[in-house]
Amino acid sequence: MLKLDFDIFPTMETERLMLRQITLSDASDMFEMRSDPSVMEYIPRPLAKTVEDAAALIQTMQEMMEKKEGLAWGISFKNETKLIGTVGFYRPKKEDYRVEVGYQLNRNYWQQGITYEAVVPILDFAFEKMNCHSIEAVIDPKNVASERLLLKCGFVKEAHFRESFFWQGEFLDTVIYGLLQKDRKY
Repeated sequence: MLKLDFDIFPTMETERLMLRQITLSDASDMFEMRSDPSVMEYIPRPLAKTVEDAAALIQTMQEMMEKKEGLAWGISFKNETKLIGTVGFYRPKKEDYRVEVGYQLNRNYWQQGITYEAVVPILDFAFEKMNCHSIEAVIDPKNVASERLLLKCGFVKEAHFRESFFWQGEFLDTVIYGLLQKDRKY
């Protein structure tokens, strides 16, 4: 069975990054990301209007982890506290040993390989510690940066749903990419 229950939050380090638990002290940094239309362009969620909105999102993420409905890490540079992004797993399909991966990064840190550096260890974690068989990513087909990241990690396009999602008065396409444990390429 898919495992989303961890007694101690699974902090991880990469060459440049610390993947750590997100706390309410990150609310202003979360607000900086979630209020930026560029960051949120392909994330069909409302823009944060206040720091309190960002704090409420953090609270929701914490509750999600307590209920074993997901696991989210904050991305920071080593020896720094500023939250520059998030990465995690959502919408688990426990009976199918499958989760959805999601990520976002403050636009000031785009095109530096940070998201890839953060995604790779959590994919390993999902396969090795969470007992995942497969991981999916649901993206807007116009999000070419996300598509490039997924392909670099070995994901393959599994489906393209036309006008399957209604957001802000418009029907949007969604594309699902999937990665099987046996197909890891990163």
